[in-house]
Amino acid sequence: MDKVGKNYSGTTFPGGHVEAGETFIESVIREVFEETGLTIKNPKLMGIYHWISGDVRNVGFLYRTDEFEGKLISSDEGRVYWISEKDYLKKSLAPGMQQVWQIMHSDVPMECLQTITEEGIIAKIQ
Repeated sequence: MDKVGKNYSGTTFPGGHVEAGETFIESVIREVFEETGLTIKNPKLMGIYHWISGDVRNVGFLYRTDEFEGKLISSDEGRVYWISEKDYLKKSLAPGMQQVWQIMHSDVPMECLQTITEEGIIAKIQ
């Protein structure tokens, strides 16, 4: 998806936040539907991505599935479309998406810590 926002833009995956009373998996299913129109099933936890900006630490849980139904529908979040892996990596990726890509394609769970400094972005992945 090509996300458009004042603080975060570029090619990325659907994502969002957890609503009160939701499990992480329920939030993944809801966010993917809201941003893409697709209903997913059996999302698998692939890893953790967290980033620090100033005094704030954000934590993202990365899920993947190949079980879905529905038709892609773009939203206010941005334009959604299917793209090959090769072409995806040529796009103008949102910050941190190269590390997220690595986590999503790993055979084992991974973690990435990204720190945003005045000098730029520092990412540590393991």
